[in-house]
Amino acid sequence: MKKFMDKNFLLSPPAAEKLYHEYAAAMPIIDYHCHISPMEIAQDRHFDNITQLWLGGDHYKWRQMRSNGVDEYYITGEADDRDKFQKWAETLEKAIGNPLYHWSHMELKKYFGFEGCLNSENAEEVWQLCNKRLAEPDMSVRNIIKMSNVKLICTTDDPVDTLEWHKAIARDDTFDVKVLPAWRPDKAMNIEKPDYAEYIKSLGELTGITIDSFKNLVKALAVRMNFFEAMGCRVSDHALEYVMYEDCSQEQIESIFAKRLSGKEILRQEELKFKTAFMEAMADGYNKRNWAMQLHFGCIRDNNTVMYNLMGADTGYDAINNYSPAKELAAFLDSLRRNNRLPKTILYSLNPNDNEVIGAILGCFQDGSSVGKLQQGSAWWFNDHKKGMLEQMTSLANLGLLGNFIGMLTDSRSFLSYTRHEYFRRIMCNLIGEWVENGEYPEDYGALEKIVKDISYNNAVKYFGFNLD
Repeated sequence: MKKFMDKNFLLSPPAAEKLYHEYAAAMPIIDYHCHISPMEIAQDRHFDNITQLWLGGDHYKWRQMRSNGVDEYYITGEADDRDKFQKWAETLEKAIGNPLYHWSHMELKKYFGFEGCLNSENAEEVWQLCNKRLAEPDMSVRNIIKMSNVKLICTTDDPVDTLEWHKAIARDDTFDVKVLPAWRPDKAMNIEKPDYAEYIKSLGELTGITIDSFKNLVKALAVRMNFFEAMGCRVSDHALEYVMYEDCSQEQIESIFAKRLSGKEILRQEELKFKTAFMEAMADGYNKRNWAMQLHFGCIRDNNTVMYNLMGADTGYDAINNYSPAKELAAFLDSLRRNNRLPKTILYSLNPNDNEVIGAILGCFQDGSSVGKLQQGSAWWFNDHKKGMLEQMTSLANLGLLGNFIGMLTDSRSFLSYTRHEYFRRIMCNLIGEWVENGEYPEDYGALEKIVKDISYNNAVKYFGFNLD
């Protein structure tokens, strides 16, 4: 029987051990999509205790605590941080088979030197151990990032963000990890939202453009894209309910936009037409700047209206949408290709049933302009576990070129979540190692070293065009 989380954790055949320990483990990290705070990096925050660092903002943990019958008072409420930590420890000991069990213990081991298993009985011991370590000078946010071997981080930023914290980080010569903005224009697209006109007004004031037409909206966003590009931005991100495609004339789009700005409600089909035109315009801007476009879709958001009204978005009440995007996705990409607007594109679906759909459609639009121009993104959110990662990589290998895969990201709000890259790399090396052991791929460690190192790090650097000098 293998020891829990030993050096060969998740690695079975000898080939997998060699691939991970000799090639993958030491590779740096490019975290090209996350939700961490650039302000906390700029200010080099020190956390007072493990609850602040571990449970603040982590809706993955919040969901499991609710499943364990924990009152919201101990999750997002005003309970003492020690009591919140206790409730998490009581929950974690029941999380057998859940990736949070692995992630939590990988973090405890890497950052705090704890080799045991957190549970309700030893919670006080672990609480004291972690807090003592956090009080040390080298456990500030920047030092956590550095000790994690991170070379570059892309945050998630709205077009109206001033990026003042990114500027502060860039000016600071004492911190050599690049922290770049990533363009997230959802608020400019979501025309159906009650505060849409107010948002458009703020965008207009910022750019000095009177946004009284869709044409001027695109013009204002181009101004902000140029600003983001000057700050090093190389990637965009969109949170879509699903990939839409509704053909529409320019005149119709202008009419829909004017109708909404006047305060009138729009029809569902009008919303989809507008969003299609919006996404096409954004893709055109990305293509011109050689940015990558990330599309996250397949999520039903804010399902529990009682809790949403109390707590707002991103608090643990989203779920997987079973909608299949095949026809609309193909039509959208085809429209971009026909009009020479198709940028480098990364597709993530929250529904694991879409793996093969994505893989097959991507193959229709690859071209000679760049290696792996269209990518299937890593297993996302509810799929961010061993089974989900294996299914995503196996599907990608079956239908595309796994060797061109740009690998893992954290998609996290926690500064301890860089162990997810280790988790991914171990699973990836074990998958490839099993193929080698089974005679499905030659035991050619020259070729295997390149594949493993490329997926771990090199492919992302080349794909996004990051300058790490």
